[in-house]
Amino acid sequence: MAGSWGCPHEANDVCTKVNNLPCDPGMKGCVLYGRFVFANDDKNERLRQKQARRDDAADAAGRAEASAADGMSLPRSVGDDAPAKT
Repeated sequence: MAGSWGCPHEANDVCTKVNNLPCDPGMKGCVLYGRFVFANDDKNERLRQKQARRDDAADAAGRAEASAADGMSLPRSVGDDAPAKT
């Protein structure tokens, strides 16, 4: 593969990391897989899955925060949690 970036797993256009298959940056098993956006949209499936999971987690956190805010009580005064003196 020609270009300005050189993969340490590439030797003679073969990927030594992925069963000595022809080097195809972004293929499943490649160190770039799911980490970068490629011009070939087929290679972006893993990235889209990761982004969807991250968005779902953010939505869930937002819903949890909103429900906590709905049940929020007024702040307690200092000393409210101290045991009463007898």
